[in-house]
Amino acid sequence: MQAFMGSLVGHGSTKSAFFITSSFSIPTMDYVCPQRQRATLIDRSTLADLMTEQGLRVSRAVELNNIDLNCFEPD
Repeated sequence: MQAFMGSLVGHGSTKSAFFITSSFSIPTMDYVCPQRQRATLIDRSTLADLMTEQGLRVSRAVELNNIDLNCFEPD
């Protein structure tokens, strides 16, 4: 995040958004918080909320590639 914020300063940017498909760590949010006028953090739940507000359909999918049946005991 420090490199991203540094590149904003280097390019003279005044606004940006950083998207992530998981969630931001507390140290990352603490680092960016004082600089909110320069960068907006958008994690998966914020993105889903924004999409829903705009009338876009949001769903959650989980793909299972393999189930190890040895982990289950027979009844």
